[in-house]
Amino acid sequence: MRVANDVTQAHSFTRRAWLLGAVQGGVGLAIAGRIGWLSLVQHDRFEAMAESNRVNSTLVPPRRGWLIDRHGRPVADNRTDFRVDIVPDRLRDEDRVLDLLRQLLALPPDEMERIRIDLSRAYGFQPVQVAEKLDWDRFAAVGVRLPELPGVEPSRGFARSYPLGAAVAHLTGYVGAATAEQFKATRDPLLVTPGFKLGKDGLERTLDPLLRGKAGAKRDEVTARGKLVQSLATREDVPGRNVRLTIDSGLQEYVARRLGTNSGSAVVLDCWTGEMLAAVSMPAYDPNSFSDGISQLEWQMLSENDHVPLMNKMTQGLYPPGSTVKPMNGLALLRAGVPASDRIFCSGAMRVGTGVFHCHQRRGHGPVDLRTAIAQSCDIYFYEMARRLGYDRFAPVARELGMGRRFDLPFSTQRYGTVPDSAWMRRKYDKRWTVADSLNASIGQGYVLANPIQLAVMAARIASGCAVEPQLLAARVKRDAPALDFEADALQTVRDAMWSVVNGGGTGLAARMNVPGVTLAAKTGTAQVRRITTAERRMGVLKNGQLPFKLRDHALFICFAPANAPRYAAGIVLEHNGHTVRNLDAPMIGRDVMTYLFDRERALRSLADAEPTWGGDVATRMAAAEAAYRAAHGAPPPAAVATKTDAVVPSNAPAVRAATDLANESQEALVGTGPTGNTVAEDGTTEANAEPQ
Repeated sequence: MRVANDVTQAHSFTRRAWLLGAVQGGVGLAIAGRIGWLSLVQHDRFEAMAESNRVNSTLVPPRRGWLIDRHGRPVADNRTDFRVDIVPDRLRDEDRVLDLLRQLLALPPDEMERIRIDLSRAYGFQPVQVAEKLDWDRFAAVGVRLPELPGVEPSRGFARSYPLGAAVAHLTGYVGAATAEQFKATRDPLLVTPGFKLGKDGLERTLDPLLRGKAGAKRDEVTARGKLVQSLATREDVPGRNVRLTIDSGLQEYVARRLGTNSGSAVVLDCWTGEMLAAVSMPAYDPNSFSDGISQLEWQMLSENDHVPLMNKMTQGLYPPGSTVKPMNGLALLRAGVPASDRIFCSGAMRVGTGVFHCHQRRGHGPVDLRTAIAQSCDIYFYEMARRLGYDRFAPVARELGMGRRFDLPFSTQRYGTVPDSAWMRRKYDKRWTVADSLNASIGQGYVLANPIQLAVMAARIASGCAVEPQLLAARVKRDAPALDFEADALQTVRDAMWSVVNGGGTGLAARMNVPGVTLAAKTGTAQVRRITTAERRMGVLKNGQLPFKLRDHALFICFAPANAPRYAAGIVLEHNGHTVRNLDAPMIGRDVMTYLFDRERALRSLADAEPTWGGDVATRMAAAEAAYRAAHGAPPPAAVATKTDAVVPSNAPAVRAATDLANESQEALVGTGPTGNTVAEDGTTEANAEPQ
């Protein structure tokens, strides 16, 4: 029995030893496999992790491409910038860090309040600006104390600069930090790199892929505590492309200043190529301030301004063109076979059916032909011709001259108006086009709407006889525009009539140029925004100066020069100008803009004399308006000093939508019949009030 037990025990021990050895071998193989996996397969990953402990690698925002004018002068460029940001995710001991930054950067209390609010609202990965445009001493002071400032990111780079300021705001737009939504959509680490900004509005937004460039990378060897040991090799950024515009920056600035205190827009074109030499909407905001980051208070101030400085009026504004369409309608009559010498007797009123349609000249103009009708802006002449022919004979010519067109321009928003006719009326309203509709449309009221670019194109096409297309990018300019399908004699007849508007006793005498050898051809216009009641007509129509700003007429002007050899054309719209101040009215602005193109010194002298009477230049008036607003509102609440970081930009601001809705409502109220059953033409136009009071 003992022998058996020994054998059994020996066998049991051997089996346990074998199992233990197998387990040990398995564990050894697993460890060896894991070591092999880590050392071979995962080598690159762990080497990168080890390297990241030793080397701090950060993206370097690329230098943004410049926007330059036709002569190579900067419209948007870059300046060297020292800045400090905080990345909330990396921030530790917030109070201590902010207090140290306050000491190092000499930050005032309101800035500290702004930083705290911005930090509380920011996403963890979204950099919060502490300060920019720092001098070297303060920037270096932060760098020296960086190990004590977790989450603080000092950077040396380039900030966007707009040398012309507000004069180009609605043209260039501006740049700004990416929103949290933009980062979440792409997860592009560049978007949350301190100092990086992308296009937010205007050309900066539409041309962002060209202007942005490619990021570089900076590598620094650091200790475990983050102290710099040495700078390692870096990858240089690839700058964005420069984009040449057709704009003349000198003219752009002059036009912005010459618009004075008006709410309006002006577009200047080369008659033969369609190059936009100036494209201005005023008042505006300072794109430098927007790019740096404006406060909620500043945004509120701009939003409450009744001149709507956030709105790009040259692309988003739509206006009844008023009498500026009369040269265009004259071309339609000549094409239809109406002799230019045919006369219509203007008695001041005209009965059609049960309605009476009035001329702005209440006593009438007497017998008028086409040239006189354009020069004197006679409504009755065009009423009668529209009654005879119907507006369907006018509408095709309007479209040929650019009305109702959406042009291929690099703007994110472009409202393009209406050229109505009987087919349009059936399609949109399921209604029959009436004689009254034709009469209203014949004087640029009713359903007819245009933007300032279209008015400038209309003037350029009449001047050149070519189907020029407006262009803003120099690379897209076409210099071989096809000829329009009009007889040369017809075009010359209309040009001569526009010459008479200014130089032959017409409605635009104030636009006569003082440049030797250069004359201006033009057409004035007035567009109503309110209905005139029978009672008011009986008692005497109120002058524009007696009305609130929003109820005053729009003032419009189209022109080209020289009249005998056209080279430049312009379209000007002044919202609610009402012809109330002579040197701020459309004809004199048009005259001075054209004068600048032929005699710059004369134009600048004229502006220097007038500008002080308007409260100074653009920057001076903007600064005064901001100071007055702040004084009126007292100490702002804490939230008002916070940086505006949402996705709302000027072109889609609530204030712009509200202004657009109000204009649409006013237009709807005017196009139909009023309480007395009258249309605008039956009530009588207000062009008789066009002389400044």
